[in-house]
Amino acid sequence: MKKIILLYSLFSIFCSLSFIACSRPAQNGAKGQSIQIKGSDTIVNLVQVWAERFVENKPDLNIGVTGGGSGTGFAALFNNTCNIAMSSREIEEKEKVIAEGKNIEPVEFKVGLDGLAILVHKDNPVDKLTISQLRDIFMAKITNWKELGGKDLKIVILSRESNSGTHMFFKEHVIRNGDKTSKDEFSVHSLLMPSSQAIYDEVLQNPNALGYAGMGFINNQVKAVSVAVDENSQYVYPTSDNVLSGKYPVSRPLYLYTNGLPQGLTKDFINYALSEEGQKIVLETDFVPIITINPSEIQEIHET
Repeated sequence: MKKIILLYSLFSIFCSLSFIACSRPAQNGAKGQSIQIKGSDTIVNLVQVWAERFVENKPDLNIGVTGGGSGTGFAALFNNTCNIAMSSREIEEKEKVIAEGKNIEPVEFKVGLDGLAILVHKDNPVDKLTISQLRDIFMAKITNWKELGGKDLKIVILSRESNSGTHMFFKEHVIRNGDKTSKDEFSVHSLLMPSSQAIYDEVLQNPNALGYAGMGFINNQVKAVSVAVDENSQYVYPTSDNVLSGKYPVSRPLYLYTNGLPQGLTKDFINYALSEEGQKIVLETDFVPIITINPSEIQEIHET
């Protein structure tokens, strides 16, 4: 069996193809077995493509890929109802405590990068915002587009639900601006949407709406605004190059988690995700691949 590269530190270590009705994930490595993958809606499409390519010429292998949010993925991992949890955020300390209490050892794999796009209706004249302005919008301190140079229309705030890793990332890095002591929250007037697709769909048809979603949702039917750290900083559009360089201020890593070091088919799948072919799929699905790997940051998982 091939060795798999586990990335720590800087590179610390999806309609599904087939939904398998079971209470526990199948053991890996046996003929006719399956892999269950659950979690982040942000990367569910990416993981689905990985799964489609991975099972080519493997007629006895089934992979189930379902979303529901990063928190849902961790819960499934802790309850032994999936082999891999997808997440658009790092595991939280309270989740580590829960895992420890259930004898689960979460192992983290960084598989790509994402810029979180701020989406508005394509006819909205506002095309740039600062982090402070975004914070004030989502806390309902700014409530009308005219305050931002737009039309005299009430801003409709769209957010993901609280079990979403995207929701947590936005709260921590925009609402709280990285301040771990802050207790600031989204406005109670925010409309909580069940998925990034739901945010996109609402922005598509609502001229007043503003929401956030992964870069994969950017197209010519909606508009992504440029974002600056503050008024004295450069406004940066969410592109792969700007995320990879660190210029775009609302960006994040994307993760897969397993219970302990992966083995069997689970190990092969993650190896595929981190391979050259797998990372090309990251780019194909509008995320940012991990291109440069520092040898000092690489650790191999040996056969156990």
